[in-house]
Amino acid sequence: MGSAILNGILMGSIYGLTAIGLTLIFGVLKVINFAQGAFLMLGLFSTYWFVELTGANPYLALIFVVPFTYFTGYYTQKFLIKPVFESEKDVREPIGVIIVTTGIWYMLDNLALMLFGAEYRTINVPSLSEAISFFGLYAPLSKIIGFFISITIAGALFWFLKYSKMGKAIRATSQDREAASLMGINQYKIYNVTFGIGIAICGIAGTVLLPFYYVYPTAGMHLDILDFVIVVLGGLGSIPGALVGGLIIGLIESVGSQFISYSWTIEIIYLLFLVILFVKPEGLFGVKGEF
Repeated sequence: MGSAILNGILMGSIYGLTAIGLTLIFGVLKVINFAQGAFLMLGLFSTYWFVELTGANPYLALIFVVPFTYFTGYYTQKFLIKPVFESEKDVREPIGVIIVTTGIWYMLDNLALMLFGAEYRTINVPSLSEAISFFGLYAPLSKIIGFFISITIAGALFWFLKYSKMGKAIRATSQDREAASLMGINQYKIYNVTFGIGIAICGIAGTVLLPFYYVYPTAGMHLDILDFVIVVLGGLGSIPGALVGGLIIGLIESVGSQFISYSWTIEIIYLLFLVILFVKPEGLFGVKGEF
């Protein structure tokens, strides 16, 4: 049981990392990015091919994956999503953007299928598969590293949004984009940067997942669904909420599987999702207009 709890916490932190980008984008742009899972798949494939072509440690791939996914997100927002925003600038929550992100999701998944085929791929790094003991509790080294990366990224992002000049501009835009524009903030540049950061976090999550996760064109779909559950549980727009929500889901998944089948564990997670929607729709940490 102790090892199940430990593994639940470790995996839950990684789930939280995958959800942070989604909740950040929603918090600022006020739309759900349905392509988030597809961008996570992009991070997985980017890391996979970096390792295959260089033979380097998968975590070194972050040197390439982070800027690649950031600029992919930045220019996706600039050239594909921004025109829709401009056409719906008087709408609080543009529906057209949701349709565009859904199209991007299908485009990326099918592009990956066309380029790489439907095969399941993985990397073999024996040192990362070794189980590390904590007071008699065991967990894979790859998940321990993933836990520390997830906590570090969440903390760094929270600091960035709270104290940096760009972070304050992002928060101002999220609270009232019209007032922010009147104060000289270019809201569309903020959207570009925010979307880029959100997708870069997907890239980091892909690197963290790769040592113990399969890579295939629809790899992000399952995690995308879990991400929606996590951000609703933690609170849409709340970064700490995404991390806590991920920990809760990870614990339910890990501990629950010790007593019931995995299918029933997933049912419990979705039941919790529905309960939160009915009882506390803003989530555990959701505060209107704030991160």
